[in-house]
Amino acid sequence: MTLTVKPIPILDDNYAWFLRDEATGMTAVMDAAVVAPIADFVQAEGGRLDWLLITHHHGDHIAGIPELAQRFGAKVAGNANDAARLPPLDVVLKPGDSFALGESKATILDSPGHTRGHIAWSFAADHALFCGDTLFAVGCGRLLEGTAAEMFASLAAFAPLPDATRVYCGHEYTLSNIRYALTVEPDNLALMAYSVQAKAQRDAGQPTIPTTLGLERAVNPFVRAKDVAELAARRAGKDSFR
Repeated sequence: MTLTVKPIPILDDNYAWFLRDEATGMTAVMDAAVVAPIADFVQAEGGRLDWLLITHHHGDHIAGIPELAQRFGAKVAGNANDAARLPPLDVVLKPGDSFALGESKATILDSPGHTRGHIAWSFAADHALFCGDTLFAVGCGRLLEGTAAEMFASLAAFAPLPDATRVYCGHEYTLSNIRYALTVEPDNLALMAYSVQAKAQRDAGQPTIPTTLGLERAVNPFVRAKDVAELAARRAGKDSFR
């Protein structure tokens, strides 16, 4: 395991992620939506930025990429199947492809549902999954362009990954997601315990991300949905939950 990952809090509740392959020193930022805080973070980490990586096309995940690419000389990698909606790509990837950040290797996973062209980056040897807005801590993304069946399949695609896999998602939605999840599974003891833990983390000014796939399998009502119909009902419930 050679991959170091650090959060870059941006906007109201987004995370960009700074990645460094410790074997080679190569670095990347996942989902770079804004310039100033990310540029400042990269400078504080030594000023090297080799790659800008993308999970999906929404502005709160890509808007800073063109300027950051120019400033640092970074290359851009994203989904070939959604290239028309992404900044210009130096490397086009399709689900099933591999990507190397130095000696850290990722597999590209198809993860539509939130958007049609959404992908996730699985650095399996490093137990790291960058899933954008597909899987959240105790939640999943809104079905803005896709279907419940697509989201169910996208979450199922993470099933072969081990419980220890760290989940690096795009937003700090955890407390709101927990409040809804408790209405779905009010007797879930693991969820109740995690509710206390997550609130303590946020009260201390700490991120709740990364979570782990093992935790999500115990507490996340969308991961725990037994079929497409149940996921669809739970997603509709979350959409109207206040």
